[in-house]
Formats: sequence, C-alpha cells, structure tokens
Amino acid sequence: MKTHYLGKDKFSVSALGLGCMGMSFAYGGAEESQAIKTIHAAIDMGITFLDTAEVYGPFDNEILVGKAIKGIRDKVQIATKFGFRILPTGSGLERMAGVDSRPEHIREAVEGSLKRLNIDTIDLLYQHRIDPSVPIEDVVGTMSDLIKEGKVRHLGLSEVSADTLRRACKVHPITAVQSEYSLWTREPEGNILPVCRELGVGFVSYSPLGRGFLTGKIIDQSGFSNDDFRRNLPRFQQEAMQKNRQLLYKLQSIAEKYQCSLAQLALAWVMSKRDDIVPIPGARKIEHLKDNSCAAELRISDDDIQLIDIIFMPENIHGLRYNQDDLRLIDQ
Repeated sequence: MKTHYLGKDKFSVSALGLGCMGMSFAYGGAEESQAIKTIHAAIDMGITFLDTAEVYGPFDNEILVGKAIKGIRDKVQIATKFGFRILPTGSGLERMAGVDSRPEHIREAVEGSLKRLNIDTIDLLYQHRIDPSVPIEDVVGTMSDLIKEGKVRHLGLSEVSADTLRRACKVHPITAVQSEYSLWTREPEGNILPVCRELGVGFVSYSPLGRGFLTGKIIDQSGFSNDDFRRNLPRFQQEAMQKNRQLLYKLQSIAEKYQCSLAQLALAWVMSKRDDIVPIPGARKIEHLKDNSCAAELRISDDDIQLIDIIFMPENIHGLRYNQDDLRLIDQ
C-alpha cells in the first residue's frame, strides 16, 4: 500500500484507511472476533490508518480498536474524535445529547480515548462536530496543549466551514479535515477542498462509498438491521434509491472497461482528485476489504474522470445526505 501525507507536518498514512465505525455502531455492528480479524487483515494489506471515535458505540468502537492493535501499536496510525455530550444510559444514538467542546470536556474525552485504545498518544485527534458555544480558537488552543503534553500528535477538524478552518489554522496547524466526500456527496469541491489546498491541510474522505450504496449491492432496505441508521436517511428511501441506481447503471460500463468493481471505481475517483485525499471506507468483511484495497492501484483516465463527474453532477442526486435536524450539527 502506498503512503500519502496529510498536512504541512507530513503525517504519513496509508493511501487508503479503514473506517471502523460500522463494526460497532450505526450499521448493525459485527461480532467482535470477526471485527478484529478484519482489522488485522487490513494491517496485513498495508491499510494502517484506522479511524474511530468515542461516540461510536458509544465507546465500544475505541475499545474494539484498542484490542485489535494490542502488541502492534507501532504498525498503525490511530485517528479518533471528541465533541459530543454522551449520556450515561441508553444505547447507540440515544446517548448522543448534543455537542460539547468545552476545554474541560476535551481533556476528559481524550483521557477516556487513550484509556480505551490502550495507547499513550493519539496520532490524529479531530473535533467531531463544531460546538457553536465554544470559539474554535479555544478548542484548537486546548488541542494544541495536548500536543505539548505528548497526548496527541496531529490535529484535525470534521465537517467544518472554510471560515472556521482559517481561524483554526491561525492558532495551530491543522493536519486534516474530515468530511463526507464521494460521487454522490460532492459539496467539499466547492468550499472546503480549495481552502484545504490553499492552507496545506490534508483531507480525509469518510463514507467514500456512499454508506455502501455506491457498491451497487444495496437494492432496498431489506438487508438493513433494525438499528441501522440508514433506514431514516433521505437517500435510502426507496424512491430516491431507485432514481440514484440509474446513475450506477451508467457507471457500470466504465467499471467494466477497467475490469473493476463499482466500489473500486468510486474509491479510485476520490483518490484521483488530489494526492492528499485519503478515503476511509468501512468494511466489516474481509472480502470487502480486499476489494477496496485494489482501488489504491487503479488509475482512471482524465477523460473517464470527467465522464464520471458529469454522471454524478450534484443536481443528478436524489435525496439529502442527512435529515434537516442532523444538518444542524454541520458547520456550513
């Protein structure tokens, strides 16, 4: 697996990362031993950039990743996130009670993450979502203090606006912005990606496979568990899926030309945009992981990139990526 660099501080990560969220949260989860096998398989393939967060579970995902990397800490780069107020009781999404980036909460969250991951230092620490009640200068100031204390190596922000990123970079260099970016979520192209390039900030693409839809394997909701949060997303309602599948039919002929899967083509498209964009697709099964890993070596011609761009123009996509209430948590 090739290496890519994020940010001016040249944080070295695998060209393709692994989003671990779905192993414990939002998509029905996976049996622990199988999830650990998948993480180990990823590392063996050279996929060493692992993404988690305290809210995934909550807490369960960090514990899982901590178990998986025991004894092989030096082989991986760990990214995790803080930024939500988590209730002591309940399950899954029910325990999320809004955002919280007060300095004292950041410190509490980081100490918890270090303990659950069983590591001394977090390689990349993100603010998961902007807290409108706490200035970004105070948030990044606290995060930079954690670097001085040796608890964090690099700083990141998730789903932030260009203005917030500019303000943050004046306090401390930001290594990476993480936002949703894929064939059917291209908003970053018009706002945050140009500013990342200007400021020398890397970009980490979550849900680069459109939460699984861009693999072409999701026909309807019948394969979703009862607690799968995609059941409530606008793009995963039947009418929207039927219309969006028409775009996948057009993409299939390009995939056949390159003798690759739709997933590989979608990931290669993301990676073609810039050298410092690192997608972190999730994978609970080793067969999916193997398929995704081949995308790192796939090269698509400029003409076909342009054709894919046209097929997946934002106006051709049906349904919002989130419900309106969820969009309030995104810094626009």
